Amino acid sequence: MDAETAALEIMNAAIKSADPYRAVRRSISVDGNRLMVFGKELPVRGKIYLLAFGKAACSMARAVVDLLGERIEEGVIVTKHGYAGNCPKLGRLRVIEAGHPVPDGNSLLGGRLGLELAEKVGEDDVLLVLISGGGSALFLLPERGITLEDKIRTNELLLESGAKIYEINTVRKHISAVKGGKLAKRVKGTVISLILSDVVGDPLEAIASGPTVKDPTTFQDAFRILKLYGVWEKLPESVKRHIELGLEGKAEETLKEDLPNVHNFIVGGNTLACESALEKAEELGYNAAILTTTLEGEAREVALAIGSIVQEVARYDRPVPKPAVLIAGGEWTVTIGEKAGLGGPNQEFALSIARKIEGLNAVVLAVDTDGTDGPTDAAGGIVDGKTLGLLREAGIDVEEVLRGHDAYNALEKAGALLKTGPTGTNVNSLVIAVIPSPATPSGNTKS
Repeated sequence: MDAETAALEIMNAAIKSADPYRAVRRSISVDGNRLMVFGKELPVRGKIYLLAFGKAACSMARAVVDLLGERIEEGVIVTKHGYAGNCPKLGRLRVIEAGHPVPDGNSLLGGRLGLELAEKVGEDDVLLVLISGGGSALFLLPERGITLEDKIRTNELLLESGAKIYEINTVRKHISAVKGGKLAKRVKGTVISLILSDVVGDPLEAIASGPTVKDPTTFQDAFRILKLYGVWEKLPESVKRHIELGLEGKAEETLKEDLPNVHNFIVGGNTLACESALEKAEELGYNAAILTTTLEGEAREVALAIGSIVQEVARYDRPVPKPAVLIAGGEWTVTIGEKAGLGGPNQEFALSIARKIEGLNAVVLAVDTDGTDGPTDAAGGIVDGKTLGLLREAGIDVEEVLRGHDAYNALEKAGALLKTGPTGTNVNSLVIAVIPSPATPSGNTKS
């Protein structure tokens, strides 16, 4: 098996391990009028309502429907456009496809219907909330006075700024009527949230902006982030005014205490995906190591750091000897200007690391586990020691492409785009580097 095939097999094993359906089914069971979640018994005395939002909403909801079926009184499912094909078929569930990474009118509809559903839950009822990555954009309801267009513009400015996901979510929570625990505040009955993490380190308050979790951030934090990334002066006036009211103590803060009726559980994340990749690599006969599950930073820069370790293995058999697989997980970002080409963080990572592994017998892939990297149809990129030479032969200046953030078009010319289609899950991004024994080919997809 060549190195490229091995890298793809390892990637597929990692993504399969993060399957949302399996994650939910292994975490929850039902025994009469009791729900068991990770062994914790939660009685059901009334009705059961279902609210799911995020890129993995349909698979997670299908697991609950398969378990509870007709016992579900009513539900709302909000997922990304094109992701609804896997949703459960139950007439009492309303399915909405909405915009991501930029929210749209359906995101607003999902937020409004979700809040209305939450307010129907009586004291003896249960609201099952299924949360996965992308929920911040897909499920929104701006605070009074802030329009959808204002929220979209704020979101665009933050995405363009290079702010980290938890920083973006800090701002989102403070201009939202459902984020930062505000959804949980509206529920009289029991809330059970099953959460598939797409945030480095799995902080509950950051995943989909923590609609059912107490929030340690404040209006002051949101203001600091907006100033730090040069966004404040560009904000719509309605957003600035709401933040200012919050700073003055005249707007509702996010939830600051644990609510006894609210129970939050992590059912899957990047760590499990990396561990599954490690297991598959060892099964294939490689010496494997997880470098980190908390990799963050500018895509092109962290790519050079990982590339340096690939070089070390290829040349000196350290920190692990060949044949080797290096695995890293996390969330890297791209800071773009007002004008940019087409691409995403994983594509930029792949193009950048191609500079570092030129001439080596190695394959590196970088993939967004949801199957969509940036606003493109690619999940990421897969490169080897020949990729940079192929781009030069095509007359492509890689440094110029990286400055213009046009990784998609460059990788396409090298046959190095990685396209998986929607995976139905979302647990951050993965890097898999395969450094085979000298006699083993890296693959010939791009030659």
